[in-house]
Amino acid sequence: MVNRVVLVGRLTRDPELRTTTTGKSVSDFSIAVQKKIKPQDGSPDADFFRVSAWGATAEYVKNYLAKGRLVAVDGRLQSRKYTAQDGSNREVVEIVADSVQGLDRPREDGGTPVAAATSAPSVDEYDPFADD
Repeated sequence: MVNRVVLVGRLTRDPELRTTTTGKSVSDFSIAVQKKIKPQDGSPDADFFRVSAWGATAEYVKNYLAKGRLVAVDGRLQSRKYTAQDGSNREVVEIVADSVQGLDRPREDGGTPVAAATSAPSVDEYDPFADD
């Protein structure tokens, strides 16, 4: 059986980092993944997913990623049930991340992130044998 999820989206809020009673780091965050086709009924044009990252991945997320950053998440789906404060039973499905990668870099002025990759040079400018 296979339980694998790969998503690319933007963080909807700054990641939160906490430590469990056993000393493990966990970071919780949400990402918005744009839909290919914009809905005509006025519903949101993105899907929102909860993500949890553990250990070194959690530390990376907290230290290097922030709201608005474009990220790739590779992990697995996990469902869990709990009782809410009002006594109702609830079930949530979330992604447990094995790997999280930032796909852009933050702007130095704190504004909207920009793509990390620059555009490729034109054919006339590209010299594969040039010294870098």
